[in-house]
Amino acid sequence: MKQKTSGNIKKRVLTFLSARPRTRMTLKDLAQRMGVRSKEDYTALHALVDELKLRGLLEADERGRIAYIPEARQKQNTKSSHVTGLISITRRGFGVVRPAGWEDDIVIDARFLHTAYPGDEVEVSLFARPSHKKKGEALRGEVARVIQRNTTRIVGELKLSKSFAFVVPDDSRFSRDVFVDAGPATRGDKVVVELAPWDDEHLNPEGTIVEVLGPAGDARTEVLSVARRFGLPASFPPDVEREAQALPHGIPAMALEGRLDLRHLTTFTIDPEDAKDFDDALSCEPLRDGMMRLGVHIADVSYYVREDTALDREAYDRGTSVYLVNEVIPMLPERLSNDLCSLRPQEDRLTFSALLDVHPDGKVEGYSFARSIIRSRRRFSYEEVQRILDAGKGDHADVLVQLNTLAKALYRIRKKAGSIDFESAETKFTFDEQGLPDKLIKKLRLDAHRLVEECMLLANKTVARHVAGLKSGAVLRPFIYRVHDVPDQDRLRDLSNFVRQFGFSLDVKSGVTSRELQKLLESVKGTEVEEVINEVALRSMAKAVYADKNIGHYGLAFKHYTHFTSPIRRYPDLIVHRLLDMYLHGVDNPRAEAMRNALPEIARHSSDRERVAAEAERTSVKVMQIEYMKRHLGDEFAGVISGVTDFGFFVELHEILIEGLVRMRDLEDDYYLFDEKQYALRGRSRGRVYRLGDRVRVQVVAVDPEHRTIDLALVRPSEGAPSGPPSRAHKKPG
Repeated sequence: MKQKTSGNIKKRVLTFLSARPRTRMTLKDLAQRMGVRSKEDYTALHALVDELKLRGLLEADERGRIAYIPEARQKQNTKSSHVTGLISITRRGFGVVRPAGWEDDIVIDARFLHTAYPGDEVEVSLFARPSHKKKGEALRGEVARVIQRNTTRIVGELKLSKSFAFVVPDDSRFSRDVFVDAGPATRGDKVVVELAPWDDEHLNPEGTIVEVLGPAGDARTEVLSVARRFGLPASFPPDVEREAQALPHGIPAMALEGRLDLRHLTTFTIDPEDAKDFDDALSCEPLRDGMMRLGVHIADVSYYVREDTALDREAYDRGTSVYLVNEVIPMLPERLSNDLCSLRPQEDRLTFSALLDVHPDGKVEGYSFARSIIRSRRRFSYEEVQRILDAGKGDHADVLVQLNTLAKALYRIRKKAGSIDFESAETKFTFDEQGLPDKLIKKLRLDAHRLVEECMLLANKTVARHVAGLKSGAVLRPFIYRVHDVPDQDRLRDLSNFVRQFGFSLDVKSGVTSRELQKLLESVKGTEVEEVINEVALRSMAKAVYADKNIGHYGLAFKHYTHFTSPIRRYPDLIVHRLLDMYLHGVDNPRAEAMRNALPEIARHSSDRERVAAEAERTSVKVMQIEYMKRHLGDEFAGVISGVTDFGFFVELHEILIEGLVRMRDLEDDYYLFDEKQYALRGRSRGRVYRLGDRVRVQVVAVDPEHRTIDLALVRPSEGAPSGPPSRAHKKPG
């Protein structure tokens, strides 16, 4: 790293770290990522990092790990004793605020929360910092005032006393009951409460019941309460519905102008058996020398949902469709999602097509994108496609077999590059006439699923790669990417230590590539500890999010990736369609700059809505699991320890994949200590250990629908997990 190139290195270091504002790494890790090899260059890099720290561009934590200080925080005077931000409140009752641009959280004890609700924008008064900050010690403060209420409603159970009524919130982050006038609601009802202004922390908050959902503990009521708790809308606003209903029933002639007509192609959709909307279709045409033209045709939602309309604003607010256990809360009205934008068979539909010329070995030789019109020939379910693939005959068997061969080639390429597949078993419910769960069925992962998945991944990757290569002068075109950052080094070290006890290894000294992590997961495949190591590895991963700056996708081992294939149910895909069309037909600079300014907030909001949707979906599944387990009180199950905490351990029950808790207080044979690094509870006197992955036999002793908990008791203590690499003879059936 010679003197004449130091400016370039400085730019590279800042560019690399600024694209990963949440990532902290040691100087050694940074040197490896920068390609520094010699001792001389390492010394120069060390000096450069020290300079950037002095200039306030980088910071180091108590362990010496380096991180970029975002511009917003650089501009903010961190010596100020007052900062602002959104507050989250943990289930243990303390608040956490991260001001815009900060990497550190401010922790607020329960007694200093005053009248703040979770999600409120607050001003925080910082406490004096200790002169010598201890390792891992957080900044602390007090809520000085609530700037804006972002929580206006709560869901909870109505309780009645002799002289007043109050609601106990479902969300345990709300530590205070809310006083109400019961009105038409009765004791034990689950209700929605509109919160009144609350300024005096010495009094409980008050509110008005605006909706009675039904009796608490009833499965249907509880799923409805999940939707209300997470703020998921029950219906579309009137102006949105009016816009949707006003859209033409047929395809207007003007919509065909400049559009590629692909109605002659054999296209078809492949979806779950119970799907109601079909937003992607496939085609495959033979070309010369064994090549094929893969067509990935996506519903052209952007034609119907125009910018700055009520439809667009509502889609942005929702961010994503939400798939609760027994209902869908769509991003778009049914007129669009199930009709105009659904690629129904034997009907002309407007699409956005990615046409990819692919070699038999999976390499893309050329591609093009175009707004198009197709006519789907057939609607397949995954199960139907699998039967055709197995038999080698049936509707469009030749095309399906060719696509399946291509999908396998694409999968091999991904695996070779280091793409990680976390294989996890899943179940789905079937419901009786009352809408209650009567069966749990394990989902099978079929070649048909892989076929569709690989085609969609390739289209997403190609779109992102195409736009990433477009520049206006030296500046990249604005775009929204799907990114996945490298894992945190500390978590990888914990993973390495964890797998070592089972006889496996993961070298973290020089950083862990996705290929190395993939090799670990391959080595445990088919063993008794496969699922638990998959789970711990998954926990070590960063979360994939949307971003306007591309840092690649670690898990997929893609340098460029986006979401192009589901604009019916994901707002970022709709934005990708608009941007891609803009770049295909030229772009005026003012519009591009407007998009550049808007994209960071669109990406942040979309990531937030995705997180809320995922949490709501998990909670709704838990509700039905509780309902299902009511009929299994007293039954015994074999299971595996799937989580360990300081208050007990969770056990996932074989076959039904439902999780329950063995509480620490019920382990009466010893006093147990929690080993966080090894995911274990260790008996202090007798030395018995309960650790992640151990097999146990348990009995269902209690099911609590209101608190959504399942209590288990040990029937047979831990059988342990293998101490060395398990034999391949322990492969799971199938």
